[in-house]
Amino acid sequence: MTLQMPDINFTAMLPITIILITAVLATILGFFTTRRNIAMLGITGQVLTLGSLFFLWDQNLTSFAGALQLSNVSLVFAGIILIGSILSQLTSLDHASRSNLNFPEFDIILLYGISGTLLIAFSGDLIVMLIGLEVMSLSTYVLATLQESKRSEEAGMKYFLLGSVASAILIYGIALIFGATGSFGYDSIRQAIASNTFQNEILLLTGSFLLLAGFSFKVAMAPFHQWTPDVYAGSPTIVTQFMSIVVKTAAFAGLISVFLKALPGADWILPAQVILALTMIGGNMAALRQAEIKRALAYSAIAHSGYLGLALLANPELGIPALLYHLLGYTFANAGAFAVVAMLQQDDRGILIPKMRGLYYRKPLHAISLAIFLLSLAGIPPFAGFVAKLVLFGAAFQSGYIAMTVIAIVTSMIAFVYYLRPAVLMFMPAEEAQTLEDRPFPNSTLTVLASVAATVVLGVLPNWVLSLFDNPIVQQAMK
Repeated sequence: MTLQMPDINFTAMLPITIILITAVLATILGFFTTRRNIAMLGITGQVLTLGSLFFLWDQNLTSFAGALQLSNVSLVFAGIILIGSILSQLTSLDHASRSNLNFPEFDIILLYGISGTLLIAFSGDLIVMLIGLEVMSLSTYVLATLQESKRSEEAGMKYFLLGSVASAILIYGIALIFGATGSFGYDSIRQAIASNTFQNEILLLTGSFLLLAGFSFKVAMAPFHQWTPDVYAGSPTIVTQFMSIVVKTAAFAGLISVFLKALPGADWILPAQVILALTMIGGNMAALRQAEIKRALAYSAIAHSGYLGLALLANPELGIPALLYHLLGYTFANAGAFAVVAMLQQDDRGILIPKMRGLYYRKPLHAISLAIFLLSLAGIPPFAGFVAKLVLFGAAFQSGYIAMTVIAIVTSMIAFVYYLRPAVLMFMPAEEAQTLEDRPFPNSTLTVLASVAATVVLGVLPNWVLSLFDNPIVQQAMK
């Protein structure tokens, strides 16, 4: 009997290896040094991982017989994930102590969670994707409850229980897909569907629907979105910031990989359209009634999941660049918005929107920055959100989904109300003086300034990013 060595390409494992080594080092050093040093180690590891992505550009490497795939598209997903995680950890340097999270375990769990998000981005089969999804989810459940307050424990418990149900649905879906096609690999599943050599169509369809339902929970799409407002509002703000940008990007990386790489020929388009329409309408309508900024941003996240999901329907050559551009702009706008909220709030309950009246006269830079982020999320020029919605809606329209494009445009116009309300209130004279903590938050300020600069530059010079996708290798990877 011949011993067959596994197909291991260590170069392809470089980003995951760097972040895992950083997490293990942080685990060991956490016994001997302060939380701040562990956080700085984590940021250094993430920057090195981000640098490794440039080295791997255009190489299109695989490992473990295709179970790990590093295409340029997956590298861009990983890059957006790492930008979001660096901004989140930078913000946490100022606020972990105020949120009762000033211990190394917070940063260590964060690093393990990031390793899971990278596994999702680089996954080439359903098993690797599931492992990454579970590592990310378990880390996020713990982060949500780590504060040991009743409010965060309730949020974390709700997230854990509903997330466990979603994971079970995903696993059932994976099992049925394997039963129908005999493979976990994205490429093999796609070939089985294209050549009509799968075993059972009912198994394939049921598996596809279960995967769609499971991912709909992970990316907060209706009607599986109910956890989002309570978990966003109940979790510490720095954890909510991480969930809203890093977890969302990773979950969309998994969703796109599974449905466009593995199941492009399965009949999931109609249920996907129903889910996306419900998400855009439900998320925006519910956001209109919110009085607290964190809950409003939670419903905003649901609505944006609906917009981002249009990339699933569109032609991949148009939809995936639009999705990545939207995720990048959304990451900077949301990271900045939550950093401003963290600086302004008295505790992790957030801020009531009426209490933001007159903020410009007390904290002008905070007010201007938050207004820029809200206007970008609303899709108002000249900020990144305008270009992001333009290319995303344009991709759906050019691919023939006219009704979905109309729903997206109409709900975006409705969203102007809840984005503009706090933006306008901040510049109106205050009826009564509000007490605000007057202390410097240098790292959060850095996060906000970087996010403002990126939000404006991406809006004014969008071709800097969109031209990345003119590369023939990238175009090939998107097919």
